[in-house]
Amino acid sequence: MKSPARFKLEIYIPEAYVPALLDALAEVGAGAVGRYERCASLTAVTGTWRPLPGANPFDGEIGKIQQAVEIKVETSCLAARLKPSLATIRRVHPYEEPVVNILPLWEPEE
Repeated sequence: MKSPARFKLEIYIPEAYVPALLDALAEVGAGAVGRYERCASLTAVTGTWRPLPGANPFDGEIGKIQQAVEIKVETSCLAARLKPSLATIRRVHPYEEPVVNILPLWEPEE
């Protein structure tokens, strides 16, 4: 089975950080579709978490359950851009442990 050529990235991030994230991802080639860049879908979601001892939470307190509105950013990138995209997300994202789902995209053989 051959490796996927593209991956879908799902990133959960506070709304205020979305523009900077999209700009930074565009700089490394993520979010490009044909002759377009910065392509993404944005959905408001409610995130929940409880920081454990030793955590350094962006929002919330150790041991307390927290909920907040986040934005789910869905975009894609070529396989060759995956590692730079992940490094960029970690650099721009305010969370100590950003949630990023990486899904291989099926492309039909020609």
